Amino acid sequence: MKNSIKILVLGILLVTLTNCKSESEDKKKQEATIEEDIAASKVEDHKLLVIQPEGLNTPKGMVWIPGATFKQGAVTEDKMAMDHEKPAIEVMVDGFFMDATEVTNKEFATFVEVTSYVTVAERGIDWEELKKQVPPNTPKPHDSILQPGSLTFKKSKSPVANLYDFSQWWDWTIGASWQHPNGPKSSIEGKGNYPVVQVAYEDALAYCEWSERRLPTEAEWELASRAGAYGTVYTWGNEEDSLNHKANTWEGDFPVDNTKADGFELRAPVKSYPPNAYGVYDMAGNVWEWTSDWYNGKYYKEIKGQHATLVNPTGATRPFTPNNPLAQEKVIKGGSFLCSVSYCASYRVSARMGSSMDSALEHTGFRTVASAEMIGEK
Repeated sequence: MKNSIKILVLGILLVTLTNCKSESEDKKKQEATIEEDIAASKVEDHKLLVIQPEGLNTPKGMVWIPGATFKQGAVTEDKMAMDHEKPAIEVMVDGFFMDATEVTNKEFATFVEVTSYVTVAERGIDWEELKKQVPPNTPKPHDSILQPGSLTFKKSKSPVANLYDFSQWWDWTIGASWQHPNGPKSSIEGKGNYPVVQVAYEDALAYCEWSERRLPTEAEWELASRAGAYGTVYTWGNEEDSLNHKANTWEGDFPVDNTKADGFELRAPVKSYPPNAYGVYDMAGNVWEWTSDWYNGKYYKEIKGQHATLVNPTGATRPFTPNNPLAQEKVIKGGSFLCSVSYCASYRVSARMGSSMDSALEHTGFRTVASAEMIGEK
């Protein structure tokens, strides 16, 4: 319970560990409105943008992702696909520009230097404001806990029986931030080409505004990850035995021992592994990536019967996490260095997870995109 309260009051809202088994009126209300809250566009008369418009130069560090009509979600060959990835839905997504890599420490540092931005994990904690976001009657933690920080990964000394209890491998660490991703004694010095982490959703949006970019939708992210191959499990195909050479994931007994068969135990520098067919790196493993879509566990099921094809979908218009009606989560994609065959396996293209918007964790970063219109306006 102590670990759960820490997580709750520090804005991470992993409330699945507490107070999540009883059905509330809020949950019932959300379930009743899911169907009417699905965001979708009409396919009639839409001219799909496939080829990069003539005269439109590719921004530095980005690549063009050709538009396509494809199945978003779990593919038939994916035996590890989870229920919230099914059934696949047909989408039509216009071409756009995407960062070839995750935003790096160096790039984020430039943003901070120019704007003097302070990330969520570095800000002081106001209990009066924070208690509005947690279950009623949650006791105020001691002042020694209510200090800026974020969640860091810790190995377990022995195998764990319950892989749903996240508190077994996450620690609230005061002083952890994007500059100190593993805690106050850690540093990003000499790691400018590593993906920036410990960034909350708000932080990612602030960077996007400064760089005149935006976060990808889940549909855009999948389009880029599939890279022209629309029936495969992974961004490189269906070969699971290629994992060690294609992505930074967890090998060994999670969360006890990582054999580092892929060369890294924690985060890896960007471009450490081969790009996919579109020239995009690390769409599998390394760090999770924020998208702009609300996480709604019933999205695929509710939308499937309502629309033959969705045009540039932006997901559900409001969040819904089945076992946690208080959650305000956004979809993250791609998995991380903590994903293994026995736990998570979210390096699959269709894999998705909800993450609280005020969460900052050492395995979550982001990359940006820009539509043709955004570039053309400059």
